[in-house]
Amino acid sequence: MTISASQLIVLGIETSCDETGIAILAVSAADSAGELPRATLLGQALHSQVSLHQLYGGVVPELASRDHLLRIVPLLQACLVEAQIPLARIDLIGVTQGPGLAGALLVGNSVAHGIGAGLQKPIVGIHHLEAHLLSALIDPAARALTFPFLALLVSGGHTQIMRVNGIGAYELLGDTIDDAAGEAFDKTAQLLGLGYPGGPAIAACAENGTAARFKLPRPLKHRPGFDFSFAGLKTAVLTQVQRHQPLTPKDRSDLAAGLQAAIVDVLVSKSMAALDATGIDTLVVAGGVSANQMLRSTLASASERRQVRVLFPPPALCTDNGVMIAWAAGLRHLAGEPAKPAGVILAQPRWDLSSVGLSV
Repeated sequence: MTISASQLIVLGIETSCDETGIAILAVSAADSAGELPRATLLGQALHSQVSLHQLYGGVVPELASRDHLLRIVPLLQACLVEAQIPLARIDLIGVTQGPGLAGALLVGNSVAHGIGAGLQKPIVGIHHLEAHLLSALIDPAARALTFPFLALLVSGGHTQIMRVNGIGAYELLGDTIDDAAGEAFDKTAQLLGLGYPGGPAIAACAENGTAARFKLPRPLKHRPGFDFSFAGLKTAVLTQVQRHQPLTPKDRSDLAAGLQAAIVDVLVSKSMAALDATGIDTLVVAGGVSANQMLRSTLASASERRQVRVLFPPPALCTDNGVMIAWAAGLRHLAGEPAKPAGVILAQPRWDLSSVGLSV
């Protein structure tokens, strides 16, 4: 494609956990006031470490870091070939600054700062959850989206409801007080012998299951507020697993279906309650669990009844990837966030999204 001089060419680097993601976007300013910028994907490369960590039932941080070191430069080279541009054509580098695994984050940040220092390119450090949150806005259908809106961030490490007042303006309304929804999927998949990652395994197993067979709890569903809790649900599944040894294929399918239904029920209930309480009419759902088809269809039905709007990222952007990092960097830059020179940004394994402002 032809790249205009007014387009911002952004390199995105994601290494927060067990995916090595590289992407190059051409980001253009909004055509008119009240609209979001536009993005064109020039190239992307992604490597998942799922097969590496399956033996252990979860991500092994040291192995993750080593694999990022092995993959990141070849993926960058492949991405540049697809984009048909030289590295020097990059205008801005976005890199996941946190939260995530410390060693994994350092790999991506080291490469980003090396490129930035060598080519004198500015860098924007991106909060991983902010990138997930904003990934739904890359769809042209979301271009006229107005602030504020609510966001349900649901993944292996986080389950949160945020009020989004603008780029870089996030207010935490509800959080998990123990386990995240994605962790409940992963741990239950282990209990049922379904492998890793747990979310897709549970969803596949649940297709032939009867969700109502096991009476699993809906933690905090009927309590005031928008906080979540999934530790008790996980324990309830463990109790049933112990009670029904040895598990039959039917037991596994029914437990998987019951767990999925319980998690979806709580997520949808809390999200709708937050929309009702705030009077906001738009919900953006993002994070790895947002790919779950039962969650998508149930939220779609609930939103139609309430006449509110629900937006999801494209399925390919639900997992960790470089596209969402490049997009978030472009959005922050066009919103006035000054990029920093190489060597200034440090990895932050723990980082509260509500503390992420916009420096203008």
